[in-house]
Amino acid sequence: MATTLNGQLVVAISSRALFDFESENQIFEQGDDRAYMDLQLSKLDEPAKPGVAFSLVKKLLAFNTDNVKRVEVVILSRNDPVSGMRVFRSAQHYGLDILRGSFTRGQSPWRYLKPLHANLFLSTHTSDVRAALEAGVPAAQVYPLSTHASTEHPNEVRIAFDGDAVLFSDEAEQVYQREGLSAFQQHEKDKANLPLSEGPFKPLLEAMHRLQKEGTPHMRLRTALVTARSAPAHERAIRTLMNWNIEVDEAMFLGGLAKGEFLREFEPDFFFDDQTGHVNSAAAHVPSGHVVSGVANLEIK
Repeated sequence: MATTLNGQLVVAISSRALFDFESENQIFEQGDDRAYMDLQLSKLDEPAKPGVAFSLVKKLLAFNTDNVKRVEVVILSRNDPVSGMRVFRSAQHYGLDILRGSFTRGQSPWRYLKPLHANLFLSTHTSDVRAALEAGVPAAQVYPLSTHASTEHPNEVRIAFDGDAVLFSDEAEQVYQREGLSAFQQHEKDKANLPLSEGPFKPLLEAMHRLQKEGTPHMRLRTALVTARSAPAHERAIRTLMNWNIEVDEAMFLGGLAKGEFLREFEPDFFFDDQTGHVNSAAAHVPSGHVVSGVANLEIK
């Protein structure tokens, strides 16, 4: 019988999101892939430093036990196969149980997400992220210069999500963009009992909810909704989650306040938002990614 990943939370991640390859990437971006390959080969025995999403991956893998594998992490990288050797060696150095990867030498790897049945794709390339989202896979562009995760919660995965255009559809955001804040607030008040349509990250939240319920004695999962909504628009968001039978541990309705300092106090291993302003605010304090989705991102390529 063929091996299957059914029932597992599958995270696909680029090598640059998992490890700090920023200095090497400068050569890669110059288009000299041979020089990049030679550099990575010369550093084969030098483990790469942890990258922005390292903490998230390490903690998620800790949900696996000897008897049950609940999480699978797969490398999907524009690196060449030779450079991929350093990626795998670095993973082994840190004790990350990562066994699978695709290395495409400059080509977009997102097309391998469907065969993997991936629940999440993290990449530093906007075009790959957009393509993944259009294919129905939750995806975010990792900001490689984000602050790394706190080490204060070694036995707890903490993940924070924006609401509109991330967990929920951008229906309400379209009203805000078109008619302004007052119309948005009235629209959401009038529709408080009508659940919002699902956004691109609802499937991930569902998968995280299952992982949270299955759990292990030594690892927990804590989630937060961090949104620019305020009362009375808060109610529709809460009722939507209730309709989905999904609970979050915290909800912050910030009414347009900068999210960064609130996220600094929550200390997530990763934060997802569709607005570049919020991602920039967050990245100064926590690992952050841009969900290139919804009306706010129509002009971003």
